[in-house]
Amino acid sequence: MENYIINIGRQLGSGGHTIGEKLSGQLNIAYYDKELLQIASQESGLGKEFFERADEKTNIHLFGDFVGWFSSSMNQGYFNNYLRNESLFQIQSDVIRQLADRQSCIFVGRCADYILRDHPRCLNIFITARFEDRLQRIIKKEKISSEKAKEVIERTDKQRSGYYNYYSNKVWGMSTSYHLCINSSLLGIDETVAYIRSFAEKSLKLT
Repeated sequence: MENYIINIGRQLGSGGHTIGEKLSGQLNIAYYDKELLQIASQESGLGKEFFERADEKTNIHLFGDFVGWFSSSMNQGYFNNYLRNESLFQIQSDVIRQLADRQSCIFVGRCADYILRDHPRCLNIFITARFEDRLQRIIKKEKISSEKAKEVIERTDKQRSGYYNYYSNKVWGMSTSYHLCINSSLLGIDETVAYIRSFAEKSLKLT
């Protein structure tokens, strides 16, 4: 049977990372989130910090940035950042394709659904949650105040959205960009995992 891929997009604090890990354990397939940065670093010979700095971020995705690129005396800096981000994205994309060719696996974020758009057996999922649930997860995980957690959520979602929209030409979080969008607050983490597993087994004909 051909390899199959499950790509997970997620709002910060929605439980997407945990859901992906639990799902990979139940399906007995590989799981890649931030592990991709280490692999891309090893494959390219570049320091991991380069990939971490550009991880799900893009410095050139807003109209204002393009205006600044043409008008600023820092043209060279903008140009270098653009080339760096494009190169790092290409390296990471190659790693994702290679891993998908070798085995069935789950990818979290990093435009994997777009990168693997021509893969014959891909399932693309987006996970959201009630804002209060997301807030409490980040407060607990990062041990920060409610106000700070709110800032982190808003900033991270904006970065992920900009990254996804820029590289994929689709809209982050919009239902038409995915096969399934699910709110983890409705069922809880474990039941959300069970629902996605059932959906995957039926849609990908795993059983």
